[in-house]
Amino acid sequence: MAKSNKTIPQNYPRIQDENSPYYGCLDDEALVPHKIEIADDKMKSLIQAAINNADRKSRREILSIPIDATADDVTKIYEKEGRELLRYFKKYCGDPAATAHQVYRKNYKEVGIELFRNRTLQKERMNSGWRYQFLAIDGARHTKRFESVSDIGASEGDFNATIKFVENSREALSLYVSVKNRSNTMGGADWPKAIEALEGVAKADKNRTGPYCCVFGIAMDRGSRYIKRSQKTKIAHSVNTEVWLSDYFWPFFVNTSYEEIMTLVLNVLVSSYSPDELPAQLDVPDALLNSFGEACREAGLVDESGNFNDPYKLVTYFCGKQSLAHKRKTK
Repeated sequence: MAKSNKTIPQNYPRIQDENSPYYGCLDDEALVPHKIEIADDKMKSLIQAAINNADRKSRREILSIPIDATADDVTKIYEKEGRELLRYFKKYCGDPAATAHQVYRKNYKEVGIELFRNRTLQKERMNSGWRYQFLAIDGARHTKRFESVSDIGASEGDFNATIKFVENSREALSLYVSVKNRSNTMGGADWPKAIEALEGVAKADKNRTGPYCCVFGIAMDRGSRYIKRSQKTKIAHSVNTEVWLSDYFWPFFVNTSYEEIMTLVLNVLVSSYSPDELPAQLDVPDALLNSFGEACREAGLVDESGNFNDPYKLVTYFCGKQSLAHKRKTK
């Protein structure tokens, strides 16, 4: 007989006060408390490790040129990143029609500079996401509050942790955590699928014996926690899944407040790194822009002067149907 995929409310203590904004959420008073507070020096070493690990996953800057790079090496890097910029242009085009209209008659250099800066900002955000994921995992391990903390190894989640209840007769609670920088990282329509996917990881975990609770940990939005509900029906997408904002997320896992975490991260950055330039301050190498322009010419997107002269070709390109003739031009 096939297994049922129906989501069953997990058997863990919940807040029962219907007047509480946290009604139905995990009753954290039933969980064992933190045993230690991580010393500042140790926390700074964890932050440094998180920064290094994040850089290995996704560096903040687009152009990472080795100190010993030859002129030939640098040229190849510029050529590669210029072509990458066109792929980025297509992949992250939110509105093909509006974007095509916006860049119409603009030169590839003008567009390329804006794309480079936008891509830099995106990479900075991705790097920050990795940084705080690593910090949450390592911090949770060092508080000694949790029975275990480990990577999930699935795209839907970042780590899991098991924690005991004060009442010893209960089996330990398994937490499945996905870390996001901010709540708006996902659009409203994306939340139900993300919740279902994360809970699917929890259900499929053959090593789990007790109840589970799924958590979307928000590293940098102020607030406490809530259960995500449908805007229309107000019904919870899952009663087993909670969103933990920064004022709850960091104290729960690391026994340190959000503001303290940010202050300690700043201390490490100030003492060890030069400030990053603002995206608007970045000088984009001409060789990189020319490589972007050449890629645009090969795709038939710009004229001989390097201007985006046909917005309909851009819409066709963004929509991915390269063979589609432009039969719908309006007069």
